Amino acid sequence: MANTPQAKKRIRRNANRAEINGARMSRIRSFLKKVETAIAGGDKTAAAEALKAAQPELARGVARGVLHKNTASRKMSRLSKRVGAL
Repeated sequence: MANTPQAKKRIRRNANRAEINGARMSRIRSFLKKVETAIAGGDKTAAAEALKAAQPELARGVARGVLHKNTASRKMSRLSKRVGAL
């Protein structure tokens, strides 16, 4: 258990940040899921629209430090490749 006041504060802060970051990741996953379902449905226009909406969400995740830059880039590349193949 934390002994110093600063360590106790860090535990509180880490819990708050984990909650916020979890919500951010959940939001990003929701946007990615919309692209996935549109691809699975074979609807190219809906998939393209969903991809267009997912791009800024991934970029925001990188900016906020929730996702690594290369991870977001890889996800975008793979999704856009699959949308293009429809």
